[in-house]
Amino acid sequence: MKAAYTPVGPGFAPVCGTHAKALILGSFPSPKSREQGFYYGHPQNRFWRLLAFITNAPEPKTIAEKTALILQNDLALWDTVQSCEIRGASDASMRHVQPNDVAALVRRLGVQAVFCNGAASGRVYAKYAQAAAGIPAVVLPSTSPANAAWSMERLQQAWGSELGKYINNV
Repeated sequence: MKAAYTPVGPGFAPVCGTHAKALILGSFPSPKSREQGFYYGHPQNRFWRLLAFITNAPEPKTIAEKTALILQNDLALWDTVQSCEIRGASDASMRHVQPNDVAALVRRLGVQAVFCNGAASGRVYAKYAQAAAGIPAVVLPSTSPANAAWSMERLQQAWGSELGKYINNV
């Protein structure tokens, strides 16, 4: 039996300073992330390990360390979806999507590049924010454990070749 749709929201506030070279967008926090109160909270999600690799930094463990990693590298982090109905952590099941105002954040921070963590984030960005933001997104392979077809090494190559251009210390 499939899990029932659950109305969820609002998502998290953006992690950003007063400006950012690049914005990384997820789709919507997973149940594990919502439980922990911060982005990419599932222990098998490779986002924080990947970002640490790209920035040549130790892997952050606490919310404070994760926030610092984003800010120290002149990045911003947010989700494309503010609230929705969703089955578990399945981005493909999202319905009744209420988008975040990503375009306003892009303008406010002076973002030069937008990166979407996975196809669902890319679709929502393209539908609701891209025209107003004026920046096409680079859709990168998802760091989710459900994306088992992508090894950590392949993710490092794909993300590093794109996001690495906007990292301060690389």
